Amino acid sequence: MPSLIIVVYIVAAVLLAAYSLNTVVLTALYLRHRHRRYLPPPLSRFPRVTVQLPLYNERYVVSRLINAAARLDWPRERLEIQVLDDSADNTMRITQAAVRHWQRQGVNIHLVRREDRAGFKAGALAHGLAMAAGEFIAIFDADFVPPPDFLRRTIPHLLADPALGVVQARWGHLNDDYSLLTRAEALAIDAHFLVEQPARDRSGLYLNFNGTAGVWRRKCIETSGGWQADTLSEDVDLSYRAQLAGWRLRYLPHVVVPAELPPQIHGFKNQQFRWAKGSIQTARKLGRSLLTHDAPLWLRLQGFIHLTGYLIHPLMVSVLLLLVPMIMTRSHPPAVLAYLSLATLGPPLVFAVAQHAAYPNWRRRMLSFPLLALIGAGIALSNTRAVVEALLGRETPFQRTSKFRVEDRDDQWADKSYALAAVDPQVFGEIALAAYGGLGILAAWHTDQWFIIPYLLLYTLGFGLVAFLTLRHSRQGMGGVVRTLLSRSSVAENT
Repeated sequence: MPSLIIVVYIVAAVLLAAYSLNTVVLTALYLRHRHRRYLPPPLSRFPRVTVQLPLYNERYVVSRLINAAARLDWPRERLEIQVLDDSADNTMRITQAAVRHWQRQGVNIHLVRREDRAGFKAGALAHGLAMAAGEFIAIFDADFVPPPDFLRRTIPHLLADPALGVVQARWGHLNDDYSLLTRAEALAIDAHFLVEQPARDRSGLYLNFNGTAGVWRRKCIETSGGWQADTLSEDVDLSYRAQLAGWRLRYLPHVVVPAELPPQIHGFKNQQFRWAKGSIQTARKLGRSLLTHDAPLWLRLQGFIHLTGYLIHPLMVSVLLLLVPMIMTRSHPPAVLAYLSLATLGPPLVFAVAQHAAYPNWRRRMLSFPLLALIGAGIALSNTRAVVEALLGRETPFQRTSKFRVEDRDDQWADKSYALAAVDPQVFGEIALAAYGGLGILAAWHTDQWFIIPYLLLYTLGFGLVAFLTLRHSRQGMGGVVRTLLSRSSVAENT
């Protein structure tokens, strides 16, 4: 049995190191091409553009989004705005008021309402596309605030290159200084948008549309099979199908669309769960087509690593589970595996390079990295469940990320109706894994294997922190639940 544990541990450790080392590869590619920039061609004409705003229960941010979309600097006769509102609460009334306001101002904006939420966001986008007038389709989620010049900075690229199917902008932040949690989240988002996406784009690798803050060529959507709801990452799915069909994507890091980061750990975990499960679902769906596609092996390999990146979380959990019995039995893998520890340099490297690329105060911002490392380890159980469900083909509903319009430090989320108070039973698994890691630390201490303790501390503190935040934010979220119940009771009495 110890030999079997060691073999499985070696496989998991090697795969985990491979994914970590790939972040070093992407960082090197970014540094090699960091001075390359796509200058916007002159705007030769003003094509028809449809702006789609998919919504579901967004009462706190819907006005902000609609107002920003209505202020886009584009000829009004060439701009159409679709508010795709599937809401089941009073968001609809706010949406209707905002739409009527801008209609009176001469903006071509209209509300699109479906009878059900079939297909969730993918279904809403497909429904809106069927009646859209635009040659190009811009998409913004509810928590984003597009700047007025967004279309003038993105559309010219699509007009100049007919083989270009999508232009993706960078996600910025409206509330990265709101809390320690949002600072850590911003660090993670920046690594993707400031290093990984530019590296993939400038190196000719496959990249993905990020679901929002981008513009699609309508023909690209239609010839690539359209929006499909069989994964939780309809954006990744369609963008990979488009590239396999011969379309190219372009990423513009200097076009920034700020967005709201989830201030509640529940929202962050739901977001990560959806991204993890959707990515693995897409890998299952398109993996064979990708690996057999007529493209260089390097591109196919990088695409596969990209789609399966969330496998790191079950690998992390596996390493922890196997490491403790190895410590207790003094079973050691081959000494050469010690060199795999160099792979741990990958994540801090990519985060530091990303912060240095965009922020003068990057050193201060990097102070949030230890917290991000702990949270990244602590959500491994949640994301492992997402990956396992995806591999087993188990379907789950689309879980939205709650938005509260928290932009300043004085803004509150806990007393708002979208705050989540339910304690997911998964938190007890996180507590158990924290205790399990603590057991491993004690075993390592008593057997003089101190060199393993820092690694176990990452898991122990990570799972403990995420469990603590989950319980704390659940308690804080009770205020929002009470407010919702009182609001519903008041509405019932008035009717």
